[in-house]
Amino acid sequence: MAQPKKAVQRQRSREKEVVDFASKLNIRSQKQVKLREKEKSMKWEFPLKKNNMYVLAIGLGIIILGYLLMASGITEEPAVPDGKWNNFFAVVVAPILLVFGYLVVIPYGLLKIFSSKKTENPSINE
Repeated sequence: MAQPKKAVQRQRSREKEVVDFASKLNIRSQKQVKLREKEKSMKWEFPLKKNNMYVLAIGLGIIILGYLLMASGITEEPAVPDGKWNNFFAVVVAPILLVFGYLVVIPYGLLKIFSSKKTENPSINE
C-alpha cells in the first residue's frame, strides 16, 4: 500500500527535525566540552598582588602609629583643670591617623587593582 504524499512529506520533515535537534545537541555538547577544558586550564590566582600587600602594610603601620600616639596621652594628668589637653598628638593627630588608616588606606589597598605589565588579560575588561 502506497502512502499518500502528505504523509511522506510529514515523515521527512519529522526526520529532518530530529536530525536538526541532534545536531543542535551535538553543537551544545561541543561547546560544553570546550568550556570545561577552558575551566580546567584556568588557574586560580590570589586577587591581591604584591603592591596591594605593600599598601595594606602601610595602612597597618599608620593605624599602629595612631594607637601609639593615642596611648601617649595616658598620663597622670592628661588635662589641666582649664579643660585644655596636655598632649596635642593624643587628642588631634592620633584620631586623624586612625580615620585615615581605616577609611582610606586599607580600603584602597583592598580595592585597587594593580595591573601586571607581563600579562594583560582582555577578558577582565569585557
